[in-house]
Amino acid sequence: MVVSKKISLLGSTGSIGTQALDVVRRHREEYEVVALTAGHNIDLLAKQIIEFRPKVAILKKYEDANHLSRILPTNRTRILHGDDGLETAVSMPETELVLNALVGSRGLTPSYLALKNGKDLALANKESLVSGGMLMTKLAARNGKQIIPVDSEHSAIFQCLNSENKNEVKRVVLTASGGPFRTWSRESINRATLEDALNHPNWSMGRKITIDSATMMNKGLEIIEAAWLFDLTNEQIDVLIHPQSIVHSMVEFQDTSVLAQMGLPDMRVPIQYALSWPKRLKNHLNSLDLLSIGALTFEAPNVEKFPCLRLAREALVVGKTLPCVMNAANDFLVESFLQGKISVYQISDYIERVMHQHVPFEYLELEELIEVENWTRSKLKSFF
Repeated sequence: MVVSKKISLLGSTGSIGTQALDVVRRHREEYEVVALTAGHNIDLLAKQIIEFRPKVAILKKYEDANHLSRILPTNRTRILHGDDGLETAVSMPETELVLNALVGSRGLTPSYLALKNGKDLALANKESLVSGGMLMTKLAARNGKQIIPVDSEHSAIFQCLNSENKNEVKRVVLTASGGPFRTWSRESINRATLEDALNHPNWSMGRKITIDSATMMNKGLEIIEAAWLFDLTNEQIDVLIHPQSIVHSMVEFQDTSVLAQMGLPDMRVPIQYALSWPKRLKNHLNSLDLLSIGALTFEAPNVEKFPCLRLAREALVVGKTLPCVMNAANDFLVESFLQGKISVYQISDYIERVMHQHVPFEYLELEELIEVENWTRSKLKSFF
């Protein structure tokens, strides 16, 4: 008899969330969704509730939750809202695995609460480790819980390290598609429109992460995330541009052997692995056909064109609260770019400015990180 794994899914109406539910849909005997959370997409969440019948569903605002309750009057799902609702979703006794697919800094507190409440954490919200890596990893170790990466790059490293001795790792190589501006000049990027930045060549993602890919801050965040996930130094993490997005990342060992995880660019593969780990399940997706692809190419990243990579490494090396400042600044500035308030390069310019105005300090509590995020947003508002 198969015992289904009980999952709380945070961010169920976003790109990762909807793909995660597609995985669940195709493996009904393996998983039971006990909680769904969304921001404002009432209609899609209502459809998900009808299909997956979670015990609780959470929306960000009270008015939206109230409206959802009215349009699903006979539904047995309890409708909640706000931060209290999120805390319920990650602390339910029956929940075994929390998949955090929330976008940006909002995912920090739920990740912390999931680990605090003794849940394994499937993490698509890389910002949780960027801002609070020390806190998260210590909490996971103390409670004997696993942080399972969902990002394709970190999933690749996680898979390559399976049953390997991590002390024998020489370095890891994170691959990056290069985003929509890979072949553009700095001058052309400076004139780029929102439509240009959202035109990713390989991946279908949410707006925030697509902009992060365009600035390559996404890869910068992944450098810091990899450091915490796999206990690596800045010097042990390299980045290569790989336009085909077939090699998702690589691990080089002390004997110079290199293991790479490869596959077509489809987020349902790493999502399914995070949900099914430590076993693998079949899926319906196309297999990799290297003959049809023909060639795999690699390039060095251009830090002059993509200064966010430099800023992320600076934040990692300094550590303390500086990565939290960088992440909160990026969240705020990406939203400002999406609203047409700033240009592409003003994102990195303002991040650097606020980072250099911050005095990093060692943190011990979640509340300290939240205060740092608030300071960062307040400082940025004074810039423009």
